[in-house]
Amino acid sequence: MENKLVYLDNAATSFPKPNSVYEAVTRAMREECGNPGRSGHKLSLSAGRIISEARFLCARIFKAESPDNIVFTSNTTLALNMAIKGLIEPGDHIITSSLEHNSVSRQLFESQNMGVQVTKLATDITYGLNPDDLKKAVRPNTKLVVCTHISNVTGTVNDIAAIGDFCGNNGIVFLVDAAQSAGIRTIDVRGMGVDMLAFPGHKGLLGPQGTGGLYIRPGLKLKTIIHGGTGSNSESLLQPDTFPEKFESGTLNTPGLAGLAAGIRFILERGAQTIAQREETLTNRLMDGIKAIEGVRVIGPEEGQNRGSVVSLCFEKLPATEAAVILDTVFNIAARGGLHCAADAHRHIGTLDFGGTLRISPNFFNTEEDIDNCLSALKACAQGL
Repeated sequence: MENKLVYLDNAATSFPKPNSVYEAVTRAMREECGNPGRSGHKLSLSAGRIISEARFLCARIFKAESPDNIVFTSNTTLALNMAIKGLIEPGDHIITSSLEHNSVSRQLFESQNMGVQVTKLATDITYGLNPDDLKKAVRPNTKLVVCTHISNVTGTVNDIAAIGDFCGNNGIVFLVDAAQSAGIRTIDVRGMGVDMLAFPGHKGLLGPQGTGGLYIRPGLKLKTIIHGGTGSNSESLLQPDTFPEKFESGTLNTPGLAGLAAGIRFILERGAQTIAQREETLTNRLMDGIKAIEGVRVIGPEEGQNRGSVVSLCFEKLPATEAAVILDTVFNIAARGGLHCAADAHRHIGTLDFGGTLRISPNFFNTEEDIDNCLSALKACAQGL
């Protein structure tokens, strides 16, 4: 087997990036890295244009009402914290799924200490959150429904359009964790009834780490959880109440957002549907090949079902973390073994006490050869070679 790196850990961070992303980051660092919105000289104005372009492109790809409704953060986790902590009050009720990442689950667990009620709905790993179960769970004080779009463990897809329609008809705020779908699946926040969308820059949007954001529907009121300099209204000790400055205290990651803009341009030029189809083809090839390997079991939607390009599997005789080490050290294949920062999901699928699963996540830049090499390595692991 050729000893080139086969990178199949795109659910954690996409790699490689388009060349245009690397070039944009380098150019921003070398030529345009003033402080955006803090000065009036050429470098500062140039940095401001980078931020504006990235905000415009994020609004475009998510079909937001205005670029001002896109708030930049350092990652999805911060965006989810801003959304949940900025909205809920003691006595509120929140509904969520059983397949959430710790960036949601830990917050909701903590929120119960301040008198927030949480309902965690058992979620079908093939079909996702059931709207009928959602309807039964609603209480008079239900304020928020929060769920992942695509599970980072099982690849399960939640029908966010159906959930968004339900929430809109019942006056409930709907927050979507788009960590595994942004840039890969078509997301129309207005058409799908999404009130808030938390997204990463470094996964499907093909940007650098340290980037991400939160879409906030116009008219939705949130408390700020971070206060400080915004480059505007500096004479006042009050945090500005205008978007997006209200939620963007401190200096933004200009080089990172330059790379994010380049990543989104790459997606828009090729089309999110084209990228999704490519990932689906590779994922189906992987799952079809796994069927022929004895002692390996895939957990999640079957081949041909609506699913994300995240494939979790278990070996009968090999812990997932050991399999990941073997793939890396013997076969030069990067995959992830363990709990994937999603204890609730592993508790739900029954793998928490066994150390989780081996997660393989191809993307647009992988090849059929990559998948075939991975299948050969998985077979060797299953056979104890």
